[in-house]
Amino acid sequence: MKYSAGVLLFRRGERAEVLLGHMGGPFWARKDAGAWSIPKGEYEFGAEEPAVAARREFTEELGLPVPDGDWASLGEVQYGSGRGRKHLTVWAVDGDLDPSAVTPGTFQMEWPPRSGTLAEFPEVDRAEWFDLDTARDKLTAGQRPYLDRLAELLGES
Repeated sequence: MKYSAGVLLFRRGERAEVLLGHMGGPFWARKDAGAWSIPKGEYEFGAEEPAVAARREFTEELGLPVPDGDWASLGEVQYGSGRGRKHLTVWAVDGDLDPSAVTPGTFQMEWPPRSGTLAEFPEVDRAEWFDLDTARDKLTAGQRPYLDRLAELLGES
């Protein structure tokens, strides 16, 4: 099982909004629904505290630190199947961030497939704020429970 941790940044207004990142790379390039993610990343279970990993991965994915604010645990979710099964721990942080300031980290993968050529892609190719209803359509299915948990935390459920 893979372990990941992340930060769901939110801001309050007339309606709460969350910051999501559109997954980078060629597989996600032309997809929108279900192609967005909470800024998160993997860590080695038992070797690192999940909150430390969440802070680090947020910065790696977006190129910006987590804004100052109180961290509220949204708990854990398991999703995926087989060898791709993931255990995700997420915190909600009330803060603001300008999506145009995002400078994402990158990853390498063989592209085109079986070409032997490594290409570099951004971890996220853009970040945007969405109200919770819109975010449900955008967010990958396994992460959607966090929107319900945030809505409950904010009294919007």
